[in-house]
Amino acid sequence: MDEKLTDQEAARREKLNALRELGYEPYGGKYEKKDDVKDLIAQGEGKDEEALLSSPIRGQTAGRIMSLRKMGKASFFHLKDQDASIQCWIAKDVVGENDYQAFKLSDLGDIAGVEGTLMRTRTGELTIRVEKYVPIVKCLKPLPEKFHGLQDTEERYRRRFLDLIVNDSSRKIALARSRIVKGIRDYCDSLGFVEVETSILSPILGGAAARPFITHHNALDKDFYLRIATELNLKKCLVGGIEKVYEIGRIFRNEGIDAKHNPEFTTIELYQGYADLQDMKAWLSGLLHYLAKEVLHQEKFLWNGQEIDLSGEFPSYHMADLILEKTGIDFREDIPFEKALDLAKEHHLELKKSWNSTGYIMQEFFDEFVEPTLISPCFVCTYPIEVSPLTKKTADPRFVDRFEFFVGGTEFANAYSEINDPFDQKERFIEELKARERGDDEANDMDLNFLEALQYGMPPAGGIGLGVDRLVMLLTEQSNIREVLLFPTMKDEGK
Repeated sequence: MDEKLTDQEAARREKLNALRELGYEPYGGKYEKKDDVKDLIAQGEGKDEEALLSSPIRGQTAGRIMSLRKMGKASFFHLKDQDASIQCWIAKDVVGENDYQAFKLSDLGDIAGVEGTLMRTRTGELTIRVEKYVPIVKCLKPLPEKFHGLQDTEERYRRRFLDLIVNDSSRKIALARSRIVKGIRDYCDSLGFVEVETSILSPILGGAAARPFITHHNALDKDFYLRIATELNLKKCLVGGIEKVYEIGRIFRNEGIDAKHNPEFTTIELYQGYADLQDMKAWLSGLLHYLAKEVLHQEKFLWNGQEIDLSGEFPSYHMADLILEKTGIDFREDIPFEKALDLAKEHHLELKKSWNSTGYIMQEFFDEFVEPTLISPCFVCTYPIEVSPLTKKTADPRFVDRFEFFVGGTEFANAYSEINDPFDQKERFIEELKARERGDDEANDMDLNFLEALQYGMPPAGGIGLGVDRLVMLLTEQSNIREVLLFPTMKDEGK
């Protein structure tokens, strides 16, 4: 660390040396933090000074110094740990000359331990009367100024460690995410689903329509993909007899970065044997109700300026009906491809060379004219077969038994009645390979290992994938995905 120091940084290093001269090690070892600050606050709640004197409450805690009022022989400071902050009062005649001198060498951002009893100040603020003060870690750089703080969003994402120190809201989001993910696990486990872990490296591209990251395995001298979905491996678990299975894990897609997308993100994929799409609707509705009521303790959320109500039942719509309502075009009718192309041109849709049938254009009409309007939570059902290579057909072979779940004009989940016919699945893979030849770089590979598994028999099943990051965005009322990722992917500084 030979960088040029500011005056404040140089002063902090001088204090570091002074602490050592007093006999303290500012980068020492374990400190026994017996109490969390929130628990001390809870113990003192509702007790006045007289009650605290008659029945003393002792505590030993630690945290980061976030405010300082240094005076002559007695001073105040605030100590903040993971969950809460509490005022501390320290006096030379209570802690002794050495500890008080150590305190006088403290700066904002230092980590310290205190031991003492709870008291009330003249203003009634609950405070620790410090009897022992221990400098634990010296902070060598000044924290951002209190009232303006770390406000630049790029800096907050890039220096998340600092953002978590100074912005309570960022830390609360991170902790809420942890509770939400735990809630997802608790809900799945309560229904008898088994959590598994599958490989991140894959020799073939499959399970979703997305551009992959490619890496090279030196020992095998072979390229691998970072997984774009967990779907196919989880279905192999169904074949193997794990009838209710899920995985919460990282997914990687070599695509753009915006308010809703990050190249690595988290999903839960879940599969239930002997089930279908209706069971997936029930699972997702139940999960959202559970998280809202039992984990977040609220059912209405303000998201991107819209009130989202997660109570009650969520309606279902046929994709073609929604397109008809917005455009007057009825894709339930058998529209020839050339006519569909003309309709797309009339509506100024961007055409792709890989399209060779009407279903692709139907999907584009939905994406352009319907999806942004779906504010209240709802299921959109019955998708064209061309965009659903792993999904069972409906009675009309142009469509499949699939839904996507939308909230606030954003897709949150994708669910199927899964294909378990190995002949049908092989034909779908062949069509995907043809799409790739036409220029679709998101088309799936032929997964021969999965096809072999299907030949041993996979029970009829419902399956669903849910974006965990977007769900956390909604439940913490954040409009940008980077707010709910501790360390989002960032451009290099200055670019």
